[in-house]
Amino acid sequence: MKIDLTDTTSSKINKALVKGRRAIGTPAVGMVLTLVIVTDEENAYDSLKAANEASREHPSRTLVVIKRAARSPRDRTTSRLDAEVRVGVEAGTGETVVLRLYGEVIDHAQSVVLPLLLPDAPVVVWWSVNAPLDPAKDPLGALAQRRVTDTYAAEEPIHELTARAEAYHPGDTDLSWTRITPWRSMLAAALDQIACRVTSVEVEGEEFNPSCELLAMWLADRLSVPVKRSLSAGPGLTGVRMDTDCGPIVLGRADGSLATLSIQGQPDRAVALKRRETAELIAEELRRLDPDDTYASALKYGVDRLGVPVGEKTAPADEAASEEPKKAPAKKAAAKKAAAK
Repeated sequence: MKIDLTDTTSSKINKALVKGRRAIGTPAVGMVLTLVIVTDEENAYDSLKAANEASREHPSRTLVVIKRAARSPRDRTTSRLDAEVRVGVEAGTGETVVLRLYGEVIDHAQSVVLPLLLPDAPVVVWWSVNAPLDPAKDPLGALAQRRVTDTYAAEEPIHELTARAEAYHPGDTDLSWTRITPWRSMLAAALDQIACRVTSVEVEGEEFNPSCELLAMWLADRLSVPVKRSLSAGPGLTGVRMDTDCGPIVLGRADGSLATLSIQGQPDRAVALKRRETAELIAEELRRLDPDDTYASALKYGVDRLGVPVGEKTAPADEAASEEPKKAPAKKAAAKKAAAK
């Protein structure tokens, strides 16, 4: 069932939700959380489709916030809220409200969303595109226990990782981190089978894929060994090689679905390591609403430390620049000394 509301308010939307539930014969609310999706018109369909599929595991009220750009200066000063309420089959196992914001109300999206949140239920905000650099300080992010971003959708994913590390708050997470959960599980299980010490690691994957950097930082943080990041044609992550004092451990995936695990002294094994859809990633993130300390530790390790020997620190750019002027006086002193002779 769909109910279209033009130039409406949050109060009218709540009434439409109650009316819709009664019309389909389910007046009770059996949802476990509120999922707020912040997106644009281009990505709204795919984001909502993923959320509806994830709602089979996590029945939720989904609020899709779409900020519409005004075409003229006059339109920018005119505030309007249009809504589309979906209940029943149209909304999966929960409820869906598509909110389209126009004019000045765009800067006050939290005032529209707040009255629509489920009472006494957790709130998760997911930016499918154009995520703020500091999600916790965003007005919508401040309403949530969990804030989900995706650095893969950023223009400069690797620089975005650095910004995320500087602005991290407990509750932040990244779908680029969620994508490597099967890889982390497989590598941890491989190390459990042997009693060897890892000496170095190489992570191979396509360029501009932040999941590769996050996996490399996680391995460097946990194993305290130098980790090299190398490029491949993809798709995504293609391989991890861990050199140990008992021989190499290699987990390679060339086709994006089936991987091969090779351990010294054991036969090669084929393991399922399929690239997952967005719906599976969102469903995984909704299973836990507490802060992810492992993600925080890996993120704060720093992309610039990859490949640096353990115990050494990279010098900041300002320190490197400050060393340059010191060399000039030394050269002048040497020249004066030579002239005196």
